[in-house]
Amino acid sequence: MRSYESGAQLAAEITKRGSLFIGEFDDIPHDTWDQIVDGVDRTPRQMIAYQLGWMKLLLGWERDEQAGKEVQTPAAGFKWNQLGDLYEQFYQHCDQASANELCTQFNTLLADVVQWVNGLTEVELFEQGQRAWASSTPSAWPVWKWVHINTVAPFTTFRTKIRKWKKLSGC
Repeated sequence: MRSYESGAQLAAEITKRGSLFIGEFDDIPHDTWDQIVDGVDRTPRQMIAYQLGWMKLLLGWERDEQAGKEVQTPAAGFKWNQLGDLYEQFYQHCDQASANELCTQFNTLLADVVQWVNGLTEVELFEQGQRAWASSTPSAWPVWKWVHINTVAPFTTFRTKIRKWKKLSGC
């Protein structure tokens, strides 16, 4: 059973959850984005870097497969049991970017993911075996599930984390 009735419903949920998540950053002072707070496992910068990293991977897997390239999931040089190292790479890529640049990147990638989802057929989204990259793990999830677990689900979870970070940091 799937969680969405259509690709349009999935795209709407990505937009909604992504907008709620990124909206939480509007009132965070830029000089606190790297502040570690007891009780929260990531800084605001790391939370956005995580989201950017996974959205880039999703779009990259699709782009590479459509170009006829072999796709390595989760990323070249990483195995599924090395996600901590992959996250560190996400964080390093965002180390020097300003808060405004990161929010702009997030909104651009969010729009790109939504456009991609809207461009897929219902078969491509909801039936297994439609993309080699989506079938690259034993779970062989359909594309929609990969999209959901790398957008909607973490946008929701990380919105809770950033709200907790704001409360504990006094922002």
